[in-house]
Amino acid sequence: MRPGGQPNMQQMLKQAQKMQQQIAKAQAELAEAEVSGTAGGGLVTATASGAGEIKSIKIDPKAVDPEDVETLEDLVLAALHNATAAARELTDQKMGPVAGGMGGLGLPGF
Repeated sequence: MRPGGQPNMQQMLKQAQKMQQQIAKAQAELAEAEVSGTAGGGLVTATASGAGEIKSIKIDPKAVDPEDVETLEDLVLAALHNATAAARELTDQKMGPVAGGMGGLGLPGF
């Protein structure tokens, strides 16, 4: 702050630029990262990017019962939820420190 309580705009712009670079880096890391979610003791595994995009589903043949498709559907859904929760957690870890620094700018919502 300058005398009189006025913020130094140049300093604020530098801070904003630095945060923008940190956000871009974190987003790139998230896009490259992979997380997995499982269900049924590993019978179904869903793999997602750190950004939450589902990349693959693996189903153990033991999980396939033509008489009980509903259970398999539930396992797939549970694995997807697990993978997207892991992606959200990774996003919070990567973006949390960056977003926490935005409070110092006095920006609403940060």
